[in-house]
Formats: sequence, structure tokens, C-alpha cells
Amino acid sequence: MWRMETVGLEQIEAAAALLAPVIRRTPTVGSRVLSERAGTQVLLKCENLQRTGSFKPRGAYNRIANLPVADRVRGVVAASAGNHAQGVAWAASELGITSTVFMPVGASLPKLVATRAYGAEVHLVGDTIDESLVAAQEFAQRTGATLIHPFDHADVVAGQATVALEILEQVPDVGTVIVPTGGGGLLAGIAVALHALAPNVRVIGVQAAEAAAWPESLVAGKPVRVPKMSTMADGIAVGLPGAVPFGHVAKLVSEIVTVDEDALSKALLLCLERAKLIVEPAGAAGVAALLTSALHDLPGPVVVVLSGGNIDPLLLTRVIGHGLAAAGRYMALRVTIDDRPGALSALLAVIGRAGASVVDVVHSRTGPWLDVDEVEVSLTVETRGATHRDEVLFALRDTGFRVRTEPDL
Repeated sequence: MWRMETVGLEQIEAAAALLAPVIRRTPTVGSRVLSERAGTQVLLKCENLQRTGSFKPRGAYNRIANLPVADRVRGVVAASAGNHAQGVAWAASELGITSTVFMPVGASLPKLVATRAYGAEVHLVGDTIDESLVAAQEFAQRTGATLIHPFDHADVVAGQATVALEILEQVPDVGTVIVPTGGGGLLAGIAVALHALAPNVRVIGVQAAEAAAWPESLVAGKPVRVPKMSTMADGIAVGLPGAVPFGHVAKLVSEIVTVDEDALSKALLLCLERAKLIVEPAGAAGVAALLTSALHDLPGPVVVVLSGGNIDPLLLTRVIGHGLAAAGRYMALRVTIDDRPGALSALLAVIGRAGASVVDVVHSRTGPWLDVDEVEVSLTVETRGATHRDEVLFALRDTGFRVRTEPDL
């Protein structure tokens, strides 16, 4: 079994006392649609409404506040593309400590602007967070600044664990807690706190299927790096689980499940439409797990942690489109029609009679797959769900149109 530094309830309670004057006690709100899906009461722990837009300031503040005076003078440094960067910048500013953050060159503009606004000196280095981390480590060695790791430190884990203390106050009879999981700091902290105070509560971690390092690591009995990652949930796209969180997760967490990109986008859309909450893809991972068949017979009430809400508006637009398509409410298709007067009107009439709404139309007469007397029409169509989408496609094909939908293109 992997052995590493442990976190106890005493450290968590000390973190809670330290954080109480500065951290928001985020609300826990019920979700009727998720409760109906799960067959038991489901509530959302809204860490997307936390300072800086995620749970990260809890661990960052606790870590930085516990630094010796001599280390504070030299400042702190971090590497991050988003939530951790903002958490460290805010925490350091609150404590009167200088902070430096290394971010990838491609970091989103809103996150870059926010990190600077919280007081950090930001350097754009490398194309990936790993390259930024190398630069941050070199900076720490050169200047004596303390590197603040996003999850692999006992003080960080203890700070994140305060989420669980609030859940127990807000939902004393909680039966299951579902947690988005990347490096494991939040999951480990919540598991430790609940094991100490409410050991019968089931704790479940959720990873993006395309960035799931935990399942293989748990089988191996030690942190194992995932060879590649490709997910919209960048907040939990961590290639190697943390050494400090690992032992706690392996011992105390009931299970870790994975969700695909469709489920993540559907979950984000549901949070936006039904809960009126803006949540980033990583933050919606727990909701995604409830929307799939990954979880069954959960002891209730169930609390799902919405771990963050920092999403680039451009990405939000794309993810909403992806979510609408995955839910069968948005369909991109290409239809081949005869190049003659009235053919386009006939196509649109079929779509109209089927009750769908055309968003846009592009008409093309070129393409190696087209005969000289044919035209391809690209359409974006709004439908009322998967059943209605299939009805529209059947109507088009039944009329004789050659149709290709987006997954086939």
C-alpha cells in the first residue's frame, strides 16, 4: 500500500477556523430534476460561487497562511491554467504576500486577467501546464519562493476538506457525496472529514473518461501517470494523482467512476437551464455521473459538489452547442437535393412539417460527391429532444432526401 503524509480531523478543524473569516460558506441547494433521476433527494454544493469561482482558495489560503514568516517574505509561486492560479493569487493578496504564477501561453484570457486582478505577477511559459510547472520550480529554486502545489500537500488537503464540514452542517443526514476528481486533493479532504465525523456516508469520485488516472492508479496501488488526456474538463485533467491524496482516497473512497464528454456537456447545460448556475465542465462532473447509468442505489440524501464555475465564454458557447446536440436538441446535417427551382423550399417544408426549426442554411454546388445537377445543403436544426430528432431524420429520408448527420461527417 502507498504510504504518505496523512491528514487528520484536527488539521481540518484548524483549517476551518483559519478560513472562517475569509472564505464564503457556499450554499447547498436542491435539484428536483436530479432527485427524480436518482430516486432520492439530490442537493448541489455550490463551490462555483466560492471566492475566485472555485473551491481552490480553501486549500491555497490554508497552505500559505501556515508558512513560516521567513518563507512568507520570499513570496509564493504556482503553475496553473486557471482555478489554482486564481486561488493562490487571491490567498497571497489577502495575506499580504507576493505571488508569481506561471501559466501556459494558451491560457484563456478571462483566467489570465482574473489572476492578475487578484494580485499575481503572471508569466506565460510553455504550451502545457507541465512546462509551466518546470518554470515555476526553477523560479522557486532561484528566488526561494515557496511552490504552492494545487493538491499534493497536507495543508491543501485539509483546506479542501472544509467543504465536507459545511455539507454536514447543511445536510446532517447526508448519505452520499459525489466529488469531481483530478489530482485528488478535494476528494481526499472530503473523504477524511466524513470518515471521521460521519463514517457511513458514501464518498464517490468522478473523473473525465479521457483524463482518468485514478482507476489504473488504484489498481496498481500507487499513483500512475495517464499517458494522454483530451477533455473539455480541464479543471480535473490531471495526469498523475497526488501522493498525499492517494493513500486517503485508496482507503476511504467507495468508488471512482468516469463520464464521457457528452455527459459533461449535458450536465453543464442542465446546471445552466434548471439550476440557473454557471458551472465549468470539471465542476459539472458529479452531475454528469448522475445523468448516466454509472451510479445506482445511492444512499440519500445525495450531495453533488459543483467544484468550479470558471469557464471561458467562448468555451461555454461551444459546450452548450455540444450539450444541445448530445441531448438531441440541436442537429447539424447535410442534405443532397436536385439543383432545380423549388428543391430547397421542398426540403425546408419537410423540416417545417416535422416541427423543427432551422437555425441556418448554407447552399453549396461544389464537391466531388455531387453530380452536376445536385446541390448540398448544410443545415443547423433545433429539435425538441432525441425522439423528435429521429422523427425529423425519418421524415427527410422517407421523402427521398439523402441525409448525413454530424457524427457521420
